[in-house]
Amino acid sequence: MRNPTDGGQAVLPGMPRRLLRASPKSLADFSDCPRRYRFANVDRPSPPRGPRFAHHTVGTALHQVLSSWWDLPVERRTPGAARQLLIGAWSPAGFRDDEQSDRWRSRAAGWLTDYLADVDPTEEPRARERTVSTMTERMTLSGRVDRIDERGDELVVVDYKTGRSPSTDDEARGSQALALYVLAVRRTLRRACTRVELHHVPTGTVAAFEHTERSLANHVRRAEDVAIDIQAAGEAVAAGEDPDAAFPAVPGRQCGWCDFRSSCPAGQAAGPAREPWSFLPEDDS
Repeated sequence: MRNPTDGGQAVLPGMPRRLLRASPKSLADFSDCPRRYRFANVDRPSPPRGPRFAHHTVGTALHQVLSSWWDLPVERRTPGAARQLLIGAWSPAGFRDDEQSDRWRSRAAGWLTDYLADVDPTEEPRARERTVSTMTERMTLSGRVDRIDERGDELVVVDYKTGRSPSTDDEARGSQALALYVLAVRRTLRRACTRVELHHVPTGTVAAFEHTERSLANHVRRAEDVAIDIQAAGEAVAAGEDPDAAFPAVPGRQCGWCDFRSSCPAGQAAGPAREPWSFLPEDDS
């Protein structure tokens, strides 16, 4: 196992502390369960991951289509073209059987048709699936943004959502990931950016928030608090502490669908594993 704060090398007295390499996802993983963070970001090789869930399959396919759709010539950017792209992007992974997979592909095709009906195919995004990065006092942060729109003199961070419920403005305001993306977009693309949007593809609704310097600073402060805890855990392991103690498990219902359930006795004891298709709405006819 390597030390996440110093790459496994001893930190010499008087030397500046190395910045933690992090992403919004890794920070969220540590906040939810330090042991999950360790399995995903520290242990090498990483423990094997569990089966793919069907709702992730749906989300991945929709994200892929909504990116590759813009690669088509303008005259071909139609909802019908998106439905064709979905056929190539689709996977049966996680579904109960082929019949369920086919039903959900048809449902996803309907979502794309309705969502793209309100999208102007001539308004090119500034970027799609773009990796952006920034630095704070404790971290170098990087992550991939679904879409970056150009609206007048400013850029807008757009995140696609494909879950059951429409997103809310409060979710857009409270999303640490989106706030960190604003800062990373500013640094990477050298443009003004304050607005974040959550586009719920199944309903076509948009939740939004306009960040201020104060709201961004609040998100950075909370992110750096997590970074401090991650660095402390890594230093404890480097000093000889048991990794399971330094990165404790946080058992709960979420253990039923954790990628690393098979490697975590505490997670296995927390409850039964969820079926890979169990997060699809029950009324999926």
